[in-house]
Amino acid sequence: MAAAIERLLAELAESEEPMEELRSLRTAVSAAPLSALRESLSAAQLGLIFSLLNTNDREQIEVCVEILGRVLQVLDPAYLAQNCKAELQSGLSHPDDSVKVLALTQIGRVVSHTEGITEVLSSPEILRDVIHCVGAERIGVAKEAIAALSKLSNTKAGLDALFRSDLLKELKDVMATSDVIRYRVYELVVEVSSVSPVSLGYCANSSFISQLLEELTGDDVLIRATAIEMVTSLAQSQHGRLYLSQQGIMDKISNMIIAADSDPFSSFYLPGLVKFFGNLAIMDSPQQVCETYPAFLNMVFAMAMDPDPTQTPVALDTLGLLGGTVEGKQVLHKTGEKLKTALKRMSQLARDEATELRVRSLEAIAQLLTLPVERQTDDLLLLTESWFSYLSSQPMEMIRNISTQPFPELHCCALRIFTAIACQAWGQRLMMSTPGFAEWVVDRSVGKGKEAKDCKFELVGALLSSSSTREIFGAQNYLKLKSYLEEGPYYVSAVSAVTTEGAD
Repeated sequence: MAAAIERLLAELAESEEPMEELRSLRTAVSAAPLSALRESLSAAQLGLIFSLLNTNDREQIEVCVEILGRVLQVLDPAYLAQNCKAELQSGLSHPDDSVKVLALTQIGRVVSHTEGITEVLSSPEILRDVIHCVGAERIGVAKEAIAALSKLSNTKAGLDALFRSDLLKELKDVMATSDVIRYRVYELVVEVSSVSPVSLGYCANSSFISQLLEELTGDDVLIRATAIEMVTSLAQSQHGRLYLSQQGIMDKISNMIIAADSDPFSSFYLPGLVKFFGNLAIMDSPQQVCETYPAFLNMVFAMAMDPDPTQTPVALDTLGLLGGTVEGKQVLHKTGEKLKTALKRMSQLARDEATELRVRSLEAIAQLLTLPVERQTDDLLLLTESWFSYLSSQPMEMIRNISTQPFPELHCCALRIFTAIACQAWGQRLMMSTPGFAEWVVDRSVGKGKEAKDCKFELVGALLSSSSTREIFGAQNYLKLKSYLEEGPYYVSAVSAVTTEGAD
């Protein structure tokens, strides 16, 4: 294979109409083992292929990009930096976006390597061109540029180059191009800031973060909504949350929630505010966040009851997120009637609304009812049992009816609710008092498709994870459950297979 590639490269060097040779080379390169490619092409031969990108022929560009994409991935980043630096830089200003993406991908590899980053830092004009790619029209080019600069910033030398040199002005100039480009730069800044307190310090000292935080209260509600998403991403790291707290951002966002009632455009950004605190509660402490910022939980309940379909989904997701933890369950339990009303509303949504909202409701209910065996106490079991009873006068029948509907996503969501209560003794007693339920659980003809079979298998596994199942379900049903689990989710009996073949 290596000899064939050598021969094709030699023919390519002599050809005035290179397309035929390029197509053959693409085939050979695609078929060659990666180890063979590493030894097959010299810097000069790579330069030949790069030179063939200088054309208006789209097919020729496409084939060259495919060849180079395959070959360059196996070469050492330091080798690329030393031998292909000029070609990669040239690719950054190529009129074809696929060439830009190729160059940016390889530069991203180079700056992730100790020797490679040294080579690139010695040529700041390369990084200048990468920064300009953040402002490219095509989002795919911009994403690769952001990724490359983010990798560069994983080292102190890279941080110094980007934030303490002339490149900082280049970045700010690109940022000033438009609202869209500004938020691409914010995306980069948030990615860099999330790595460590040191990298956050660089971004803060360069005024990027303070500028982002000012956008939270800007006049444009769409820009405000985007800023909230960025700040939520910044809060994913512990040092990011500490910085935001020191800047008073949690209080500012809480005040924005309080003031939302008087803003006719709040529906554009309110879901983002709620998501911010929902994520904060899960990463830190549901009790601490809900007690410190009561406006957050009050708004979640208000949104859950809101007839506006743009507000309800985030409320459902947040209730599920909070209720998925034991501490969150205890916080929600203290709200009393508010949660009871919300559960009835979730039940109604699960029965009567459009499929997407039904799915969100059912998923939230499943999270609220989930209580792992190792976290079960008498108080928590009473809590989840009461929550289940609030759903409907006949909650088992309601969920069972949903599980029989011919929509796979609803079927699986209903099964997840049964799975949530399957390891809780009160749930098992309800199952056994529901006619035909024990037989339905082990009936493999119920539910088609891989996801449905996986969900049923998880339900059986949840039943068998509880020490009370044998007593409540009885020895015979318990053995059937064990056999189901041992046979796996996709087991098909020989009798069933023969019957199916005969029917065909």
